[in-house]
Amino acid sequence: MESTPLITSDAVTFGLLMAILAAIFITSHSDNPIWKKFYKFVPSLLLCYFIPSLLTTFGVVSEADSNLYYVASRYLLPASLVLLTLSIDLKGILNLGPKAVIMFLAGTFSIMLGGPIAILIVGTVNPEIIGGSGPEEVWRGLATIAGSWIGGGANQTAMLEIYEPSTDLFGAMVTVDIIVANIWMAFLLYGAGISDKVDSWFKADSSAIDQLKQSIADYQASIARVPTLVDFTKIIAVAFSLVAVGHLAGDTIAPWITENAPNLSRLSLNSSFFWIIVVATTGGLILSFTKVRNLEGAGASKIGSLFLYILVMTIGMKMNIASMLDAPGYFVIGAVWILIHVFILLLVGKLIKAPFFFVAVGSQANVGGAASAPIVASAFHPALAPVGVLLAVLGYALGTYGAWASAELMRIVSGF
Repeated sequence: MESTPLITSDAVTFGLLMAILAAIFITSHSDNPIWKKFYKFVPSLLLCYFIPSLLTTFGVVSEADSNLYYVASRYLLPASLVLLTLSIDLKGILNLGPKAVIMFLAGTFSIMLGGPIAILIVGTVNPEIIGGSGPEEVWRGLATIAGSWIGGGANQTAMLEIYEPSTDLFGAMVTVDIIVANIWMAFLLYGAGISDKVDSWFKADSSAIDQLKQSIADYQASIARVPTLVDFTKIIAVAFSLVAVGHLAGDTIAPWITENAPNLSRLSLNSSFFWIIVVATTGGLILSFTKVRNLEGAGASKIGSLFLYILVMTIGMKMNIASMLDAPGYFVIGAVWILIHVFILLLVGKLIKAPFFFVAVGSQANVGGAASAPIVASAFHPALAPVGVLLAVLGYALGTYGAWASAELMRIVSGF
């Protein structure tokens, strides 16, 4: 029987999260030498993610009974994508070259192979963990993780419908998915803080990324001004007007596709969240060619970044570390799976001398999807958030196909 969390009100929980966020911001920008030394080793974004997970783990709050993540992912995330994309240097992103796509595809490939290999490794040590029959066959549950880690929630649902694992098995796999993926995201956020050292080990040329960050910074400096209430109103209006269009598209197009063109569901086109993200990103890109782009001078990207930080806090709430004790065998499979993913990514990154930014975003665009890929990208620089979104959208397209192939391989190896 689950215990009742100390705080059950979303309003109180949100207030607590904002107080924690303010404390992190204040201390991370403090001139105190102790804080300077602390944040030299611990990125502030990682703390925004880790502290809420402790609140969930120790029963202070409960993500399961909260609507905060839903609100942040459906309203604040698309709004942040609009505002972060307004001042985007599209030419600069194109100049980043093919390595970003190569690392993304390496991430997809490693997830596809990682599941079957993890089953073989764990099954050799303890065959009981990968057993089961009918709806309880473990590979059926793992298929839903493949869908989530290659595409996202919509692709995970597609695998659930195709392979029909039992409710209990699927519930355990959702826990494995969230915990393992979020632990890996924590490592990526930490890695973003030491990316120079990793790039040195890779012998990577990150000059194109540095040029993009500099061009964005120069543009921001050239149009910077003291913002007025009118400016803030314009920023909020632009952001949430496009969010509204995205929701309208999602609520209209997704059900139509489900009913009239079900085959397109393989591309996740029946997901309303997919359309929300696509409209927000596309709308921001279009506006970046207009005078609306000048809202960046009033701090559009700063407000967008704040929305992303709030999303990070709500994602952190989803990670209850104690739940790993409920199904340790499944977590072993998940851990081996993600380690294979990491090994292949680092190997490919080393071979092609890819900057760690491409490794991190290529991984998170697969494992985390559109909800967290821009967070990892923005950990390197807020201007790079759209790169994460564009790759995550590509993940939606490949997710069902890659997950299906991975699931069939897992079915085969489970029989040995």
